[in-house]
Amino acid sequence: MDKRVEHLIKVWQKRNILGFYCENKEKAQEKILEIIPPDASIGFSGSVTLEQLDIAKALEERGNKIISHNKPGLSREESLIIRRQATQADYYLASANAISETGELVFFSAYGNRISGVSYANNAIIVCGINKITKDLEEALKRSREYATPLNCKRLNFNTPCFKDGICRSEICLFPKYKRMCCQILIIEAEILPNRLKVILIGEPLGF
Repeated sequence: MDKRVEHLIKVWQKRNILGFYCENKEKAQEKILEIIPPDASIGFSGSVTLEQLDIAKALEERGNKIISHNKPGLSREESLIIRRQATQADYYLASANAISETGELVFFSAYGNRISGVSYANNAIIVCGINKITKDLEEALKRSREYATPLNCKRLNFNTPCFKDGICRSEICLFPKYKRMCCQILIIEAEILPNRLKVILIGEPLGF
């Protein structure tokens, strides 16, 4: 196990966050299926990591109710409604933009649904590859804004200054000229409710 992962799991214990390590995507999928009961509903945040795990398909095939705004053919209004519904599911699945070695989890959001789900859902499971680990909170914020967000803007075709060259220009990334993605930022330092928040770290690079 990566020493950083071992350290993080110990740090999270003191912060009321349950940390798990899985060596690959297959083991991570098994762990999620183990944690979530077969009759539970699951809300999904948009996430390349979760797509790479193919976990929505595995849960749906098992009989779980999936609430995801990523299904094709949805209008913008339908998508927004489903985003709200997803945060009220029994479990909420998401990935962080970055994790600091000191234990903070960083999430950038456009609409706020991921922030709402991660911070207030009945149960939240955060799934991340080890490529998202940074040395401290400053680097975690930098990674989220200057690396992950430009890639997500390209993936989702957001009209932002960073869309073309990947360089963040937050001072001019404002409406109505641009469709800003970095609208809300969540930094989780600890969790008040025991067993509510779980983080699964995977020993391979996943997502942005």
